[in-house]
Amino acid sequence: MRLTMVGTGYVGLVTGTCFSNTGNDVTCLDVDKAKIDLLNNGGCPIYEPGLTEMMARNISAGRLHFTTDAAKAYRDADMIFICVGTPTGENGETDMRYVWSAADAIGEAIKARGPGQKPKTVIVKSTVPVGTTLGVKDRIRKIVGDIPFNVANNPEFLKEGAAINDFMKPDRVVCGVENPETGDALRDLYDPFVRQGHPIFIMDILSSEMVKYASNNFLATKISFINEMAALCEAYGANINRVREGMCSDSRIGNQFLYPGLGYGGSCFPKDTLACIMMGGQKDIPTQLSQAVHDVNQRQRQHFYKKLTGHFAGNGGLKGKTIAFWGMAFKPHTDDIREAPAVTLMQQARAEGAAVRGFDPVARENVEKENPGQFTLCDDMYETLDGADALVISTDWDEFKNPDFNEIKKRLKSPALFDGRNLYKLEQMKKLGFAYYSVGRLPVNVG
Repeated sequence: MRLTMVGTGYVGLVTGTCFSNTGNDVTCLDVDKAKIDLLNNGGCPIYEPGLTEMMARNISAGRLHFTTDAAKAYRDADMIFICVGTPTGENGETDMRYVWSAADAIGEAIKARGPGQKPKTVIVKSTVPVGTTLGVKDRIRKIVGDIPFNVANNPEFLKEGAAINDFMKPDRVVCGVENPETGDALRDLYDPFVRQGHPIFIMDILSSEMVKYASNNFLATKISFINEMAALCEAYGANINRVREGMCSDSRIGNQFLYPGLGYGGSCFPKDTLACIMMGGQKDIPTQLSQAVHDVNQRQRQHFYKKLTGHFAGNGGLKGKTIAFWGMAFKPHTDDIREAPAVTLMQQARAEGAAVRGFDPVARENVEKENPGQFTLCDDMYETLDGADALVISTDWDEFKNPDFNEIKKRLKSPALFDGRNLYKLEQMKKLGFAYYSVGRLPVNVG
């Protein structure tokens, strides 16, 4: 099947590459010439384990192509997947300009081919407010008149850092369609990925769009819930790790996404929670739980930051101090710093007069690009500690889980460690002599 991905961001690039890997002829279209040039030269604009290798294999096989030529990309495509960004605007609304622009360009391409062509199927894969796919249909219809085409919705469920496995072995595939023929075509396209028995759900378009928001909003709710419980544990002297073990052994609850920390970040949970709030406001439907989830998440960063400022309150505050950060991406195995808690904390510390040093295995370039000259970024995790007054662990990369604690103490001015991911045992930190703060547990060697 001939497929076109509109957009070579995270979703478009992973989706296109994985589809090409099952024998489809895939063209990835983008208006960013520099990005397309990079891709055509064997580079990759995002960090995702396994993606570069799979891209190279399918480029070599002649199944994966990259272009800025929209007419070429649309001309022979059987299915066109809209995979453009839908960022959150200043007031929490979803910015739809890229979706509408793609719809208009696709309409013009269909119109240019004229009557008699095989009907193309336009599939919205971007996460969009409910009703958007039908809005895409209306915009295209106004351009093409009576020329036939189909629309569908196909939300993505890709975890950054595990996207290849998520696509190749999905828990489920969700497709929203208007007619059985489109559903059958999408079922055939996805069949190679679900032969282990996982379901393909064919449903109406509006429900398909809502599935993505409902899923992400629920997962965000679990994260905010466990962080709220962690705050109660700190206040009453309980240990959130023990509480989590006890509650998660209940089969009705499970243990997924119930880890205390600095709150959620990235491109999906913050945006999709706000989108649910926005959609509720447009229909005068209160979304109090979604609003609370968002508020708790924002508070969590400040709750943790107060531990840092409180530690230095009797010593002149953060002004003139040097604070080292291990981890800057919003989660491990990605270079994505969108809504990353670490970056928020780094910016706040700098605003209070601290010198900020940071290390991340893959996110350095993005941090420097978005915050030019604000932080000292290091290539070695231990180098980051030289002369620092404290270490903040903000992303749970594997290399931070069993470090050389003697080296940490030797390089820091004082043994102060703020663990936003609960990587270490309280007994261990107490024995080693660190002033140690974590999430949902009482601090040790302080006060």
